[in-house]
Amino acid sequence: MKLFQQLLVAPAALGLLATGANAAELNINGVSDYAASADQVTSVTQFSDVYPTDWAYQALANLVETYGCVAGYPNGTFRGNRAMTRYEAAALLNACLDRITEVTDELRRLLKEFETELAILKGRVDGLEARVGELEATQFSTTTKLKAKADWAFGAATAWDKGSKAFKAESGGTSFSYNLALNLETSFTGEDLLYTRLRSGNMDNVYGGLFSQEYGFDSGNTVKIARLYYSFPLGDEFTVVGGPRVRQDDMLPVWPSAYPAAMTYDFFTYAGVPGAYNLALGAGAGIYWSSNDFSISTSYLSTDGNSSDPNTGGMFTDGAGANATTQIAYAPENWGIAAAYTYASGAEGGGSLYIGNATAGAAAASAADNSNSFGISAWWMPEESGIIPSVSTGYGGTFVEYLSDDVYTNSWYVGLEWSDAFIEGNSLGFAVGQPTWIAQSDDGDLNEAAGFAYELFYKFQVTDNISVTPALTYLSKPFPEQGSNGMSAFSGLIKTQFKF
Repeated sequence: MKLFQQLLVAPAALGLLATGANAAELNINGVSDYAASADQVTSVTQFSDVYPTDWAYQALANLVETYGCVAGYPNGTFRGNRAMTRYEAAALLNACLDRITEVTDELRRLLKEFETELAILKGRVDGLEARVGELEATQFSTTTKLKAKADWAFGAATAWDKGSKAFKAESGGTSFSYNLALNLETSFTGEDLLYTRLRSGNMDNVYGGLFSQEYGFDSGNTVKIARLYYSFPLGDEFTVVGGPRVRQDDMLPVWPSAYPAAMTYDFFTYAGVPGAYNLALGAGAGIYWSSNDFSISTSYLSTDGNSSDPNTGGMFTDGAGANATTQIAYAPENWGIAAAYTYASGAEGGGSLYIGNATAGAAAASAADNSNSFGISAWWMPEESGIIPSVSTGYGGTFVEYLSDDVYTNSWYVGLEWSDAFIEGNSLGFAVGQPTWIAQSDDGDLNEAAGFAYELFYKFQVTDNISVTPALTYLSKPFPEQGSNGMSAFSGLIKTQFKF
């Protein structure tokens, strides 16, 4: 007998088993009156003596309205406080069983009609159960997800005009290299994150970093711990992030750009503001508040915080490669604006300025003991793909003391990206800007005339996990000290990325 049948029969069965109802107590006329009521009621409100305040009102309503197997007396009463005889219980049970038989016949008809569909569904459920069992048996971890990417870069660079001979002698060969990142994301509560990145690579950044890329990692083919930090919420609006291997942008609630951060030319990775957004890596922590699209963050890290020597490292020491950043941002769904300030200090310059794509003078100035950098960035993305691209722009500056002179460096960029360009899933991008150069100094002797950087790429999304990106980069006079006939450089590469 099915469960719902048992539930229906139970009250009647209890009545039948009651020892207080014997033959001497039977009211035959009452039973006859009860059985004579042939019409089943359709609503519990038809009983004149049943009220919503009665303790069994809901149970009686379910029996009447769902199963239609409860009858009253001819005078419209139910007499719920009256003791039930065995004959009355039998009559009620018989009415309910008749109704159950009707329902059973209907179910049989439906089962027969949808027999094929039900068989297909059963097969699918059985298959899903088998797959779930296999996944549970072979899962990596109940708390950790593994996300990985492998970048293969095949390309070459060339140059012309003054200094090009030395450039080609050192960096004129074609190269084929890789970068591999294995990201372990662990959560213990569903809201926190323990992030571990294992990384290996053998990419050689061309000509002292002139054509460097964000994914251009060179570990000599050994696996290293590239990131190790933990983040967790503090209330509803605050988040704390920190660890022994945390990067500046890991502690920011908003990255101020819609242009792809890890495409080809590294200067554009830093949103055109490599002073304020220097992506310094070290030991530290930060906290940020975020509410209604507004956010404020502040963080501190030391690039050599693992050292116990206060003269050359440590945390909050004179020798620490300190990097303190504060960002204020407003970022609705498809646009945003952000302003950032970074103070960097330390015997080794504190990583105050990303020097890979800087001019020689700006790169030398970045070794200053202290620096103050700022940046302002904005971005906008169209709601639908089309001929209008997303637009990202940024401007930054850094104040340093270099060669007993107060120096001010500049940088800026504009990046455009068309999603679903020509083919759905692919994207086309173009960026232009001026990497960091010395724009102003006290006596003017250190001032530089900045060169320009251009980038063009087209990303083929071959599958959900594989993309191929041909890219071209052109640098116009990256070394201003060479004058009007200074060297210009050009590079081309094909980056293949595997994500899994």
